[in-house]
Amino acid sequence: MTLEEKIAAAETHIFKAVFPNTTNHYDTLFGGAAMHLMDEVAFITATRFSRQRVVTVSSDRIDFKKPIPAGTFAELIGKVEHIGNTSMKVQVEIFVEDMYSTKREKAITGSFTFVAIDENKEPTAILK
Repeated sequence: MTLEEKIAAAETHIFKAVFPNTTNHYDTLFGGAAMHLMDEVAFITATRFSRQRVVTVSSDRIDFKKPIPAGTFAELIGKVEHIGNTSMKVQVEIFVEDMYSTKREKAITGSFTFVAIDENKEPTAILK
C-alpha cells in the first residue's frame, strides 16, 4: 500500500446526534464536548494510520465557526495531514447537519498532534 493509499484508508467519519445532555445554556454543543469528540476521532485516525500506540501531545488552533444546536447531527471527519518521524498531525472537521433537511455546513476545525510510543512509552517511528 502506498503512503497516499494508507492516508486515505485512515480517514475516519463518525456521526453523532447532538442531544441536550451535551449542550450549554445556549442550547448548542458545549465546546469541551466538541473538543472531546474531536480528540477521539483524531486518535482513531492516527491509530488506523499507524496501527501503533499513539498519544495526544497537543491540539492546535481549534476554530469554532458555527454553533452546533441540539437536535442536529454532527459529522466528524479525521484526516492525516502530516507525518513526521515519531509524530503525526491529524486534522478534524465537524460539520453540522439538520436532521430533517439536507442543510449541512462546516462548524469547527482543529488539528491534533500524536506521538507513537513503544511498550516502554518511549517515542517510536510512525512508519515502520
